[in-house]
Amino acid sequence: MKRFILIASASLIILTALAGCALAGDRLSIIATIFAPYDFARVIAGDRADVAMLISPGSESHSFEPAPQDIITIMNSDVFIYVGGDSDSWIDRLLGSMNTGQMKIASLMECVDLVEEKIVEGMDDDHDDDDHHSHDHDNDDDHDHDHASAAYDEHVWTSPENAKLIVRKIADVLCEADEKNADFYRQNAAAYIEKLEELDAAFQAVMDGAARNTIVFGDRFPFRYFADAYGLEYFAAFPGCSTETEPSARTVAFLIDKVKAEKIPVIFHIELSNERMADTISEETGAKKRLLHSCHNITRDDFQKGLGYLDLMTRNIEALREALH
Repeated sequence: MKRFILIASASLIILTALAGCALAGDRLSIIATIFAPYDFARVIAGDRADVAMLISPGSESHSFEPAPQDIITIMNSDVFIYVGGDSDSWIDRLLGSMNTGQMKIASLMECVDLVEEKIVEGMDDDHDDDDHHSHDHDNDDDHDHDHASAAYDEHVWTSPENAKLIVRKIADVLCEADEKNADFYRQNAAAYIEKLEELDAAFQAVMDGAARNTIVFGDRFPFRYFADAYGLEYFAAFPGCSTETEPSARTVAFLIDKVKAEKIPVIFHIELSNERMADTISEETGAKKRLLHSCHNITRDDFQKGLGYLDLMTRNIEALREALH
């Protein structure tokens, strides 16, 4: 309801803002909601377009509430890229209420085969364990289901293979929006996809020489697609899109016991986490605390340094090696 009111209150401002529509300019205006697609678009577009991220660096994206100016920014863009799924339901309502005939739109969740969020042993959740397992579907047919009918994992970009599909889609959309620079966009996308293939091979090399295939997170787990890609088993406090931050004592005890029993050397946390849970597990077990970056958002300092998806995922290679070897 709050988002409906916000959208309604912005309508008059939006009407006046349309006079400054970005399509009247010489350069594409590209808006991506979060960091990963922003970085993909930035690399593909190079110096031929203006690319911006809707959600500020360092902010919590799952609880993002759009301001009227954010809505105007979307309305005035030539290309709009968002994730899709439940957390972006306000975007679906907004797009459904406006004339998008002159705008190119890409939803990341329409680029890949979707899987539902998985509740693994030990996770805090509102449902009992039997229900958790009955709702876990890992087949490719999931992509054909209505997004609203299940809790799909929205972190589709964490798998390099999925990232390649997303990059191709963004490149196609940019080519449609700006035909005169299409060859430039395609060349940049092809070069980037080669780097994603190298990244994929580097992760696979870590797995090929691993002593174990289990990772433990004292945090949310937004790596379902990544884990599936490399055959990783995992334990965590919450699924990736959970809004919870404080686990039950039962969950913390379970993760501590799991680390001790399997002699897990590393306890992971994600970016922009308070890290308290990981700290507790580390102190109780002696496991080292390490960051595994999901590229959902980025700190303001790293953003200003110009770090990208490939930089952050390359750091993940070494963190994963330490955990598995």
